[in-house]
Amino acid sequence: MANKSLHKIILYFIAFVWFINGLYCKVLNGVPRHQLIVERILGNPNAGVLTILIGLSEIGMALWIISQIKSRLNAIVQIIIIAVMNALEFYLAPYLLLWGKLNAVFAILFIMLIFYNEFMLNKKISQKT
Repeated sequence: MANKSLHKIILYFIAFVWFINGLYCKVLNGVPRHQLIVERILGNPNAGVLTILIGLSEIGMALWIISQIKSRLNAIVQIIIIAVMNALEFYLAPYLLLWGKLNAVFAILFIMLIFYNEFMLNKKISQKT
């Protein structure tokens, strides 16, 4: 498979993950556990509203990913957000995570996929043109 096609497939997969987590899991409250995590970490009685705002931010991230505007900055922001969010969850709310502390493994794999797609695969595409 050509690097450009693989890059696009991975790009849309990453955007899809952000979109689904934002819309279904948080905005539509399809996974109520997310609101409990927000409440546990922020200790805020307005966790429902904050969860929706986080979900809308994740939808915004999906749109930013698809736009490919400042894609390297976008990848760095994603990596930082995922690392910080998962570190907080790991230490403050591991019992609320789908796979407990094992969630960290999936977060690291997702970070690696984002890094590979932007800084390795996309670099190869840029060098060919």
